Amino acid sequence: MHGERCRTRRAIVCLGGAVAVYDAAVAKSRAARPIGPYSPVVRAGDWIIVSGQLGLKGGVLVKGGVKAQTAQAIENLRGHLATEGATLADVRKTMCFLADMDTFATFNEAYVAGFGDSRPARSTVGVAALPAGGAVEIEAWAWKPSRRGSRR
Repeated sequence: MHGERCRTRRAIVCLGGAVAVYDAAVAKSRAARPIGPYSPVVRAGDWIIVSGQLGLKGGVLVKGGVKAQTAQAIENLRGHLATEGATLADVRKTMCFLADMDTFATFNEAYVAGFGDSRPARSTVGVAALPAGGAVEIEAWAWKPSRRGSRR
């Protein structure tokens, strides 16, 4: 049965010429699909790790700069967390990347609006560029004990 579950949980998708492997639950959800060869969300025991999310909606960057892209990146995180039964309140650490550190204050405002009362530990790093010309990318680590107690 374990092998059968694993086979049904994985799907391969071609995106822009790249092959990406990701969880079938992501494929059926409203969560953003990966733009490269990686899994957007994985569970490691009680940890749920969500790969860096850009402000993409339908494969296109949302308009409105860092504020809108931060809001969309957080919505994308929310969607991936939901595929594993988690919420933003379960996030314990984020790693944030900004293409322009001059947008740090605007990013903070949108981040606070998106995470509400939740304040996970966070690192924010300025980078030369982000995929797809994004202004912001956010990775998240959430702690959510598995209901089954299994490590998958």
